[in-house]
Amino acid sequence: MMAMGAMPMASAPASQEDEDEGDIGAKTVQTSFTIKLNKFDETKKVALIKEIKAVVEGMNLVQAKKFVESVPQIIKSNVPKDEAEKLKKALEAVGGECLIE
Repeated sequence: MMAMGAMPMASAPASQEDEDEGDIGAKTVQTSFTIKLNKFDETKKVALIKEIKAVVEGMNLVQAKKFVESVPQIIKSNVPKDEAEKLKKALEAVGGECLIE
């Protein structure tokens, strides 16, 4: 009878440790983000291609056109939140629909 009484006591601290670990994971703040182009407005395709060319380093106009035509695509990764927000607003202004992950 005592062994059964001891069992719940042993499992209670273990579950509390699991909860503590979950709290630590929930408190971490994401510092780098990925901007993904999901779709775009066909009528604003040319403006979006020009914006992608300007935003992505080393991309020429032909590469930007292929990039836009093969959505969904990751535009940039590991960028700070403020840069991700600026990029999202710029792309949405020219007809792109973006997602920040």
